[in-house]
Amino acid sequence: MKFLVTKELHTSPLLSSLITGVSLALFLYLVVDIVLHGYVIGVDINAITSTLYGNEEIFVEPILLDSLLLQVHIDFFMSLLSIMVLASIYIRLYSARVSTKWLVHTVLLLGLLSPIMLMVSFFTSVTFVYIWIGSFLIGHILAMFMTLAIIKKLWFK
Repeated sequence: MKFLVTKELHTSPLLSSLITGVSLALFLYLVVDIVLHGYVIGVDINAITSTLYGNEEIFVEPILLDSLLLQVHIDFFMSLLSIMVLASIYIRLYSARVSTKWLVHTVLLLGLLSPIMLMVSFFTSVTFVYIWIGSFLIGHILAMFMTLAIIKKLWFK
């Protein structure tokens, strides 16, 4: 990725289009990831606790540990991959801003905290479910903001 070394976008409109395409794909991934977690784990707190801990009243078994470990493993990998690509582009475009460092660090920490809190909440209490929901949604929303800022900077100079 020549852009990551030189920062020169004005010499190649194709490179600008490719970075826009990557940013749009990352935005779509983030939206679909929220939908996927809503489908697999649940949308509201009752559905999430039923998925994690089970519910004897409606005969719902808790999620199997191997299924949860697989989900956490995939979440770690995809979070790191998407955040590293997104952060490298964002840093190159917005390196002059002071808030760039804070935004990138916040998104990275929330991306790492989210799968950890999902696993911790499985073994402990509902309190950590709330932390997982918060870190997951805030991290994804901030990452979506970063993708939209990248697209804005590329196309609306």
